[in-house]
Amino acid sequence: MTTMYAALLRGINVSGSKRVPMPELRTVLTELGHTAIATYLQSGNAVFRSDSDDEDALAAALEQALRRQFGFDVDCLVRDAGYLAAVAAVAEACPFPAAELEGKQLHVTYFDRPVDADRFADLEAGDFLPEEFRLGDRCLYLYAPDGLGRSKLAVALGRPRHVKGLTATSRNWNTVAKLVEMTRD
Repeated sequence: MTTMYAALLRGINVSGSKRVPMPELRTVLTELGHTAIATYLQSGNAVFRSDSDDEDALAAALEQALRRQFGFDVDCLVRDAGYLAAVAAVAEACPFPAAELEGKQLHVTYFDRPVDADRFADLEAGDFLPEEFRLGDRCLYLYAPDGLGRSKLAVALGRPRHVKGLTATSRNWNTVAKLVEMTRD
């Protein structure tokens, strides 16, 4: 039995650094033995089918293959189709009205493991309104009505004391929805 996955690469193709062309990413995934491979945008989103049921092992293998291919480290998270659908299911998981918002207003930061609310306890919610965040299953939902580029809350959430020791990568809601669509069987 095979499973559809999304690979979320962190920090590639930004300002000309850590350049990973999508055709080469697809080749790397093919060489790892995956099938049904497709990429989305240039920012490190790929979907693939695998016999493995171990997201962490898949991510580690991809990181090693990317290091061999490109000569630099790329943090990767791999999530199965069921997880992606649950994160994107407005009624079940998303604490914000995703259907009513523009994709640039809502973001999901995926973490490599569960995150406790104590990690962000020093942030006073009222200091950032109308921006808000909520924790989910190995993710954080961020509502930033003026977009991520202007978000003071996003800056605060990304401080080392909040993300130290975590692998984290963010996607806007349009990308979250597209990855769900691409990983559907």
